[in-house]
Amino acid sequence: MQFHHHGYVSGDPRVQNAAGTGLDRPAELPDEVDVLIVGSGPAGMLLAAQMSQFPQLTTRLIEKRDGRLALGQADGIQPRSVETFQAFGFADHITAEAYNIGWMNFWVPDPENPDRIMRTTRTEDYGLKISEFPHLIVNQARVLDYFAEAAAHGPARITPDYGVEFLGLKVRADDVEVRVGTAEGERTIVARYVVGCDGARSGVRQAIGRTHVGAAARHAWGVMDVLVETDFPDWRIKCAINAAAGNILHIPREGGYLSRMYIDLGEVAEDDDHRVRQTPIEEVIRRANEILHPYSIDVKQVAWSSVYEVGHRVTDQFVDDLDGPRVFLTGDACHTHSAKAGQGMNVSMQDGFNLGWKLGHVLTGLAPASLLRTYDDERRPVAQQLIDFDREWSSLMARKPGEITDPDELATYYLATAEFPSGFGTRYAPSALVSDAPTQELASGFPVGRRFHSVEVVRVCDGNAVHLGHHAKADGRWRIYAFADAEGSALREWAEAALPIVERFTPAGADLDAVFDVKAIFPGRWEDVVDVPALFRPQSGPLGLTDLEKVFAAAPSAWTSADIFAERGIDAEGAVVLVRPDQYVAHVLPLRDPAGLERFLSGVMAVPAVAEAN
Repeated sequence: MQFHHHGYVSGDPRVQNAAGTGLDRPAELPDEVDVLIVGSGPAGMLLAAQMSQFPQLTTRLIEKRDGRLALGQADGIQPRSVETFQAFGFADHITAEAYNIGWMNFWVPDPENPDRIMRTTRTEDYGLKISEFPHLIVNQARVLDYFAEAAAHGPARITPDYGVEFLGLKVRADDVEVRVGTAEGERTIVARYVVGCDGARSGVRQAIGRTHVGAAARHAWGVMDVLVETDFPDWRIKCAINAAAGNILHIPREGGYLSRMYIDLGEVAEDDDHRVRQTPIEEVIRRANEILHPYSIDVKQVAWSSVYEVGHRVTDQFVDDLDGPRVFLTGDACHTHSAKAGQGMNVSMQDGFNLGWKLGHVLTGLAPASLLRTYDDERRPVAQQLIDFDREWSSLMARKPGEITDPDELATYYLATAEFPSGFGTRYAPSALVSDAPTQELASGFPVGRRFHSVEVVRVCDGNAVHLGHHAKADGRWRIYAFADAEGSALREWAEAALPIVERFTPAGADLDAVFDVKAIFPGRWEDVVDVPALFRPQSGPLGLTDLEKVFAAAPSAWTSADIFAERGIDAEGAVVLVRPDQYVAHVLPLRDPAGLERFLSGVMAVPAVAEAN
């Protein structure tokens, strides 16, 4: 964590100095805003945290509840989400209180006595096998708390406006007129952009005439968070349980005692008319004990429970207008599915991460409005992949014993498909934001369109081991990673040519690294790095202090064993890896082609007016 570059900090360095709209922020909703976020779910709260890094803008978040969410429905936190939490500054805090999924066990009917269940497979969880980040379980309410803290501690000081209900909207040529209801009555707010983060029954979605496409699977599940006494031996291990009486997905929760159970309630008749949702909790518990035989649970307290029918739906568009969007949909407002794959909250947050920096760049003049067209292009295919995955997973979970030919099939599928549910399977297609002609062979381990996969390196200024990707915060900046050639001459020439390119797209008077965080990674030992171009030693803040933490070395040291050049297939001639503010690789270029960087950026960035004039 870097601080003091704006002067000595004696308090919590995570609390950034208020700036712009964060200074004297009014308690009452203003009549006009730049961005209006509707709903304080995972996508909405992440979006608020991201927009708090753009204090030039007025962003408000409205929520019809009277206060914070006390008990969240979602609880599965995939490794990509923890990686995102790292960028927002709270991964360590939430990991400390969460349950870490280290294993998943699979139970099936005992062939010799089918009324009893037996454990067949014990699998290591995929989290730490494919990432440095774990697979966690923690109450959604706590996730929202941490994002709320990040939003409130950002320069724009964004806090939710509770007790404000969305009533409707009208899209106009250059803005959106939004009707809201408060305790004082109905009023109108004018917003340049509106983001609907208001759940499966989204009023924003209905207001722009978008519809969910898909159908229910006609299968019901009871879900409950419970404190129990039990003789089931795997109570503190995630389990998929298949029995003659039905199926259970069992997930231990944070705190050491609480667990969540998804209990199979069977097929739903066509004429049920949602009556299954009235199933009493006593019946859900009875079914759970029937499935767990010969083990049992004695439920001491039910913290939360519900009954849901599996449905798989994707909204036909995630925006009001594909050519010039003014209203955007995120999370459950545009994709719904079962809860058992642990994807809803995770994918929703990535919707918000994808959109937030784009809104910030467009509204502050860093990018043209056409950038916002990429939101639907990028996120709608991801939602469809999610629906396809969840449909397959739900079908496997709901099988009857007679339909199972291989008792290890579910475990095999769980591990074989781990990359997608972990959040690392997303690959954005070529667009203005993703190069269609990268020299990928120069950095084969950083696939263009996929998230930047970090590796440990050594920070040259102090010899400490750090994860290169963890140095990137969710501050709305692009990252340019320049991997040096063996001699360093090509890097020096690239840096000299890249400096005016970076300056061209940086607003006048701003720090050199205000828009592009440029870092150098040398292939040798950290002790041997002495000749560093000025591009990698920018001066920051009003005091003009030189930032020494942008230069790294790849060779193993006393504290590291990995070599990022070997781990990620970096060519001996070096490479430039351009990474978007949401951590996805946009381009891979050779050091000998700095003009290629300028060509790409010219397609997604707007040149500040003063620079244009010069």
